[in-house]
Amino acid sequence: MAVNEELLKSIIADVVKEMSADAPAEAPKAAPVDEGPAETLVLTPDGEAQKGTAADEVIIGVSAQFGAEQQTNIIGVPHAQIMKEMIAGIEEEGMKARVVKVYRSGDVAVIGHDCAELSGSGVAIGIQSRGTCLIHQADLPQLGNLELFPQCPLIDLDTYRQIGKNAARYAKGESPEPVPVKNDQMARPAYQARAALLYLKEVQSVVLGKKPVNMKVSYK
Repeated sequence: MAVNEELLKSIIADVVKEMSADAPAEAPKAAPVDEGPAETLVLTPDGEAQKGTAADEVIIGVSAQFGAEQQTNIIGVPHAQIMKEMIAGIEEEGMKARVVKVYRSGDVAVIGHDCAELSGSGVAIGIQSRGTCLIHQADLPQLGNLELFPQCPLIDLDTYRQIGKNAARYAKGESPEPVPVKNDQMARPAYQARAALLYLKEVQSVVLGKKPVNMKVSYK
């Protein structure tokens, strides 16, 4: 069924306006985006994802919309840059990254846990197209995690790189200091309408029963 996005946006905006009537007028500042020519992330299917056997592997699990029709996070940071930073963080710790796309759910906990169970090290990063992400471990409950980064408008590229580094450190059996998380009470009302629209698109791309797929990463 087609969704009238303008109507939905209007309804959400009215709700947000009521929620934030007594809050400061200034919205949180968006995380900085690197200047330079924009790149497009290209994720090419490379077969059904199987359980890894390499202990030095960290999976980056992405949602169905990540690097597809949606090419930026909630504040316009390109998925290409986010992917480069997370991979760089993993590789700086001497580990290897594998990218897997999860289709059966748009929930970041499901994405992260499914990929942790596939990861050779038992550790994975899960990330939605809007930028919300977490670090998960295979032996934790699905709704548990090692680290959670829920306020995606406040996550900058340095933080995404550090998320990659910490995931690799957990995979090596270390106990790193958690990545510092920014907090702003205005982030939710300021971005709630856009977050709802992005999650709607995410859910519309879900394919129940479809197995996770390995992805080759390239840029153009």
